[in-house]
Amino acid sequence: MRFGLTSPVVTLTPRGHASWENDAGPGELRRVAEAADRLGFHHLTCSEHVGIPTSIAPARGSRYYDPLVTFGYLAAFTERIRLATHVLVLPYHHPLEVAKRYGTLDRISNGRLILGVGVGSLQEEFELLGVPFDDRGPLYEDALAALRHAMRGPRPVYRGTHFSFEGFTIDPCAVQDRVPIWVGGRSARSLRRALQFADGWDPFGLGLEDLVVLLGRARKTPAWCEREERGDRLQLIFQPEQSFDLRSDEGIDRARSLCRGYQEIGASVLSLRFKSATLEQFLEQLETCAAKVFPEFQA
Repeated sequence: MRFGLTSPVVTLTPRGHASWENDAGPGELRRVAEAADRLGFHHLTCSEHVGIPTSIAPARGSRYYDPLVTFGYLAAFTERIRLATHVLVLPYHHPLEVAKRYGTLDRISNGRLILGVGVGSLQEEFELLGVPFDDRGPLYEDALAALRHAMRGPRPVYRGTHFSFEGFTIDPCAVQDRVPIWVGGRSARSLRRALQFADGWDPFGLGLEDLVVLLGRARKTPAWCEREERGDRLQLIFQPEQSFDLRSDEGIDRARSLCRGYQEIGASVLSLRFKSATLEQFLEQLETCAAKVFPEFQA
């Protein structure tokens, strides 16, 4: 099991950020990324929202850095850590637009892109961008299928229900032979879509008990069994609800116990958050995590 980092600074959600992040910016984010890269964290994250209605910002958060710009900046200061969109709202984009922009990022970062994508749930934002909300499900599924073809090389070909393309050159394109695609969401449907279209399932807002139920049902389905038989195991990427506080031996033991719980249900990667009052405290916890949590799970 590997450990990624739910990036601070780039989003400000009501219960998920520390006070020091309010006034933090690119300089602080760079220090976090460089430390996480040096310590062997698996990935950084960045979410996508174009505009949050002011009336619901207290519940949804108001700050969302653009992931493409953010990762282009961080790619210049890091070498190994992967760059995971968590998540792009795929119905907002044409698959070839994603292939060009994020394929360029994959090339600039020397093959470190992970495309996390979701169907989207904020109706006001769909309306703001002129994208139909009620029919987003079929659009999303065809975009998922098209995206796999679009990321394969400079001359992609695809014919689907909503997207068709042929005879165009996309250059630059991704350098990875198969860019990992992670499907976000929090429902059984999102897990089914991950099994059908993607390399990983990257849900949010689900506790261990919820995950046990959803995975228990999915593991009995033909789609799950077929993937297992062909050796194409679905990656499971989970974000613990609790932020880790590793400033005491008791906190370290709690973190290890929680990680074991996720490992037991098949987690491939955990995206971690840390409680901190200052940037320096946050960086210290990254060091502690690498020294005292990683060894038990990465042997």
